[in-house]
Amino acid sequence: MKRLAVILFCLPALAFAAGGYNEHVESAPINLKDRVSLQNGAKLFVNYCMGCHSLKYLRYERMADDLGIPHDMTMENLNFTSERIGDPMLNAMDPKLAEQWFGAAPPDLTLTARLRTSDWLYSYLINFYEDESRPYGYNNRVFPLVGMPHVMASLEKELGEEAFREEMADLTNFLTYAAEPMRLERERLGVYVLIFLFIMFWPAYFLKKEYWKDVH
Repeated sequence: MKRLAVILFCLPALAFAAGGYNEHVESAPINLKDRVSLQNGAKLFVNYCMGCHSLKYLRYERMADDLGIPHDMTMENLNFTSERIGDPMLNAMDPKLAEQWFGAAPPDLTLTARLRTSDWLYSYLINFYEDESRPYGYNNRVFPLVGMPHVMASLEKELGEEAFREEMADLTNFLTYAAEPMRLERERLGVYVLIFLFIMFWPAYFLKKEYWKDVH
């Protein structure tokens, strides 16, 4: 029993060690109920990220419906390829060319927030810094020696640190949604489920008392 207790006590530390420690990882201000944030995050993704990365498990139609964006506006402002509203959010980059340019094909980002966590993703986005020794002139404190260029360097210089952090929070919020679109609906339904269970508890409780009153 004592050995089991020690193992259970050590599990959080083991998980922390497996995930690695980085002093630059900070908490991401995630709010999946903030549609304005999600819409801005979607805009940032298609304008700055989708040239190289895709969201192959998320369809334009699903995104539009969840984020409250009309289909025609979605296709006009958030689709720069030949895909239709029911198609996945893919980019037009040739993977072989991408591998030649960057050393490896840019990964699909649909599940990144689940695999890496939203905190890691947000911290990664805000921790690029100039480094002349790197091929594209930038390095990253959270992911050292990463091969990805700082595609939002001009945006960061234009907005300043505080406003840029807010934009990256919106982008992280959107990618967190993209990793699990059903989470929005699940959390909405969860409230009704809890209300239903609370209401049903009382008749079930009094029914139990009625059935067992002659036993006790």
